[in-house]
Amino acid sequence: MSKILKYLKKYRVGVIVVFVLLIVQAYCDLSLPDYTANIIDVGIMQNGVDTVCPRVISEDSMEGVKLFMTDEEKQRVEDNYVLKDSVSDCDVPLKDGKKPEGTVYELDTDDSDVISQLDEDFGSAVMTYSAVLQMKPEDMAKMTAAEGTDKNAEMPDSDGMSMNDEQKAEHIQQQQGEAAPSAEMSVIDMIKGGMIDGLEMRKSVEDKYSTMSDMAFEQSAKAFWKTEYAAVGVDLDGMQKTYLFTEGGKMLAMAFLIMVCTIVICYLAAKIGAGVGLDLRVGVFKKVISFSNAEIDKFSTSSLITRSTNDIQQIQMVLTIMLRMCMYAPVLCIGGFIKVLNTNTSMVWIIGVAIALVLIVVATLMKVAMPKFKIMQKKVDRLNLVTREILTGLPVIRAFSREKYEEDRFDDTNKDLMKTMLFTNRVMTFMMPLMMFIMNGISVLIVWISSKQIDLGKLQVGSMTAFITYSMMIIMSFLMLSMISVMLPRASVAAERVDEILTSDPVIKDSENASSDVKIEKGVVKFDHVDFRYDNADADVVHDIDFIAEPGKTTAIIGSTGSGKSTLVHLIPRFYDVTGGKITIDGKDIREYTQHNLRDAIGFVPQKGVLFSGDIKSNLSFGCKDAPMEQLEKAAQIAQATEFIEAKPDKYDSPISQGGNNVSGGQKQRLSIARAIAKNPKILVFDDSFSALDFKTDVALRKALGENVKDSTVLIVAQRIVTIMNADNIIVLDEGRIAGQGTHSELIQNCDVYAQIVKSQLSEAEFEKQLAEAKATTDGKEEI
Repeated sequence: MSKILKYLKKYRVGVIVVFVLLIVQAYCDLSLPDYTANIIDVGIMQNGVDTVCPRVISEDSMEGVKLFMTDEEKQRVEDNYVLKDSVSDCDVPLKDGKKPEGTVYELDTDDSDVISQLDEDFGSAVMTYSAVLQMKPEDMAKMTAAEGTDKNAEMPDSDGMSMNDEQKAEHIQQQQGEAAPSAEMSVIDMIKGGMIDGLEMRKSVEDKYSTMSDMAFEQSAKAFWKTEYAAVGVDLDGMQKTYLFTEGGKMLAMAFLIMVCTIVICYLAAKIGAGVGLDLRVGVFKKVISFSNAEIDKFSTSSLITRSTNDIQQIQMVLTIMLRMCMYAPVLCIGGFIKVLNTNTSMVWIIGVAIALVLIVVATLMKVAMPKFKIMQKKVDRLNLVTREILTGLPVIRAFSREKYEEDRFDDTNKDLMKTMLFTNRVMTFMMPLMMFIMNGISVLIVWISSKQIDLGKLQVGSMTAFITYSMMIIMSFLMLSMISVMLPRASVAAERVDEILTSDPVIKDSENASSDVKIEKGVVKFDHVDFRYDNADADVVHDIDFIAEPGKTTAIIGSTGSGKSTLVHLIPRFYDVTGGKITIDGKDIREYTQHNLRDAIGFVPQKGVLFSGDIKSNLSFGCKDAPMEQLEKAAQIAQATEFIEAKPDKYDSPISQGGNNVSGGQKQRLSIARAIAKNPKILVFDDSFSALDFKTDVALRKALGENVKDSTVLIVAQRIVTIMNADNIIVLDEGRIAGQGTHSELIQNCDVYAQIVKSQLSEAEFEKQLAEAKATTDGKEEI
């Protein structure tokens, strides 16, 4: 995971913006269930009456309610309500056809904190006022008498005898200094007249309804105001529509904001993911370009291709999804928990059960599938390797009629990968059904438990709906994390594989002493007792190689197959580094030159001609982009390529397909030679580059080289004697060691290995002739 996240450092500003937008989106998502609950509980169930404190109230009702308020509550009410001459002066919908009558009070504040306080102030007072309006005077007298009985349980008469209930009631009224209420007086009148204490009455009502839940208490108060609104001429249907449209409008605004955030988040996530993919591909490419042949052999070409394409694509895809889902899920989960706690704490345990089940499912599936993801990437490498081998070796396969064998080999590799992928996919297919089962089961459990609480008046239908929605959000957040967990293992493996390349320290690199200002001037190459062996090899490939190659002279290297010829010339441009001794150019160790300056002075022609897609001109100027056309034509002439180039309709602009597949082997080799010559290098290295040429072209090319490349050091690796017979110095290799060194005339007489090679390529008569000529040349030199 850390290897994936470290790629985001460059894009931290974009990541922060995405995170902020995700918080905004989560806030909007978490707000929608509240609005839904309000629409159900307030808009539908309460006709849009959303507060316990009334929006408008008749003057008489206000005075009646205030009878049951404390002085502090009365003051707060008076500060926040304004007396209006008529309800038509208030900002509320009115009933059609009904003329408003009487003065009313209108709420004169929009401060939510003040309104919440007023809700508390009006709560018990309204319930008491509503209960008192339904009382008769005799009911009030009995209640007062009962209260008096409680306070005066052993109240004696003047003779010391106990009083009955009627006597006690009369005694209480006498103590209050009041006459018994007449039948015409209402309870409100009695309270206004001071015959009954309104606050004591409020306490009695609160005690009576003490078992009622706060929610039921609040709903009863709102139900009273619906009657009050209808009485003063307020259109309840209009109020309901206004509330529904207001809440619905807020929901639409939230939904629109969610849409905008989602679009921006997706854009930024895709841009960041693509940017990371671009950076990784550039980084991997630059690193691979710096690899020596040793690193290429270590990773293998097929694996490097997979890591540069498939693995980086996996990382890019997961990063994009992580920014959209993995960062969003925790925010949504935490916000959902907070909302759940505010909705109903008694059912939080249900969420705990759901999360535990989700974690168990995900952990089990990941434990089973995780090892297979690591194996899968290796099998992708194997499939790429087999595919590449078959495609590049198709002519050989057809020549040996091995199509059926290769088909079976590819089929076995393909099926092996398929089995691994099927196993992981089958394991992961259990995730979604199990998650849906958990989600649906939790929904049923919530409805079952909520129905009991709704029946007891402890929960409203809208709150239940909100709770279900929040629960699903929390579970969905874990589901999102589980979906990431499916892709994360494979992406983690891919990140490790890519990171292995990026953190790999190339074996061949510029030394600290290397200076870009130091360049090769002459091109004198000296092998000073050079040894080399491959990594993990038991013996040297070449051992104690010691010779000098000078400018203006041709040095040839010949030997049997596997004697180390190509390895030897690969050491000059530092495709490999020597393991013993040293190679110097112009007296300076090649490791003291920068790789760029070293290779810039070398024209290297590989054993297998390699051309790049483009045209002939672009291939010839590959090592010298600014070379004039005359220079390219001269190089082509020396390489004996002019004839077939001029024969093409577009000449030097003729297209070259990928790998040079639209030209013959000999033409490809000649273009490769011309490309090296066009650089005008100080050192020319031909690694068995004449093998694809016919004898006529070989002779003509070597003659042209001798005439036109007089200032360069020429090293030729060859298998054919005729190619190197005229070389100034011939190095004969046998099992990695120098078996002989000298001219053709000297070696054919003094070196058995060289003589055997000459014999194998010439007839007996030709060999004897060559030997005689060599002796004659030697005798002539001795006479001189």
